[in-house]
Amino acid sequence: MTTSVYIHLPFCEHICTYCDFAKQFYNEKIVSDYLDSLALEIKEKYNGEKLCTLYIGGGTPSSLSMNNLEKLMNIIKVFNLDKEYEFTFEVNPENIDKEKLILLKKNGVNRISMGIESTNDQFLKYLGRHHNFSMAKEKIALIKEIGFTNINIDLIYAIPSQTLEDLKDDLDNIMALDINHVSTYSLEIHDNTILGIKKIQNISEDLDSDMYYFICNYLKEHGFNHYEISNFCKDSFESKHNLVYWKNREYYGFGLGASGYINNIRYDNTRSMHDYLNGQRLLNQEELTTKDKISYELILGFRLIKGINKEEFKKKYQDELIDQYNIRELIKLGYLVDDGENIKVSYDKIYVENSILANFV
Repeated sequence: MTTSVYIHLPFCEHICTYCDFAKQFYNEKIVSDYLDSLALEIKEKYNGEKLCTLYIGGGTPSSLSMNNLEKLMNIIKVFNLDKEYEFTFEVNPENIDKEKLILLKKNGVNRISMGIESTNDQFLKYLGRHHNFSMAKEKIALIKEIGFTNINIDLIYAIPSQTLEDLKDDLDNIMALDINHVSTYSLEIHDNTILGIKKIQNISEDLDSDMYYFICNYLKEHGFNHYEISNFCKDSFESKHNLVYWKNREYYGFGLGASGYINNIRYDNTRSMHDYLNGQRLLNQEELTTKDKISYELILGFRLIKGINKEEFKKKYQDELIDQYNIRELIKLGYLVDDGENIKVSYDKIYVENSILANFV
């Protein structure tokens, strides 16, 4: 049953040097037209299910003007939210303010995800960000003042010329913000980004690995649970929405470039704004076989630190988890661990998890 919705707002006031998402420079008229098309897509697809999670991401959702933000909030009133819902809204420090935060709070947003990315102003410039850390601190304080208590921070590491000491400074500064969720991302340089066009190279794999495990150890020492490869939280502050993805549950994806999984079909929307505004939203779709679903289950589920529950897998697929693909062999080799209740990736192998997950493609 579909219990979650993701909405993509592709608009940005500027383009970051590393960004590979579906995006477009902000234009008030195009945003308004886009919201009209978004409303039509929701009307056509949404079947009134009760939703446990709603996530509005981008792009930069907080770049919307007050008029368009109010228009968006009116559009999503159609959703039937559960009493214990989680409603996440992504923001950037430079374009979120008190007026917008009050509007978000009034319309049921209860989780804020801020793209701080770094607390080093030099690295922020390198990444093409248009805020400094002082501004980010001010905005986090404002978010708390308005009454939001569930706050995520995005952190990018493995930036060329960054050292472990730089990374420690980032983490020290983030801990001083007193937030309850941190999402970490190793900088990936894609060909069609500004950094890719400049032929910037990724840092060495050894340093990237050292930085990853440094983050893991640091955050655990500061009271954060490492619950997914790249995500850390204080007790009970896991991202309920992202857990829908990692547990291979169905969800709606609305908007330009959004992906969804409904009624056994995985689909991707077009990344062409022209096509989206003209009602040609669907780019491709795939109806899944049982083998496909199991493959997704393993690839997504093994991202979770506690892994995949054997009993839940058996109820879902009427088959034993340990009998899938070459899981027995991977356990013998020490890449996977069977703790009796779950099968999971060995913690010392998490950094090379992608090579492990390739076994299930």
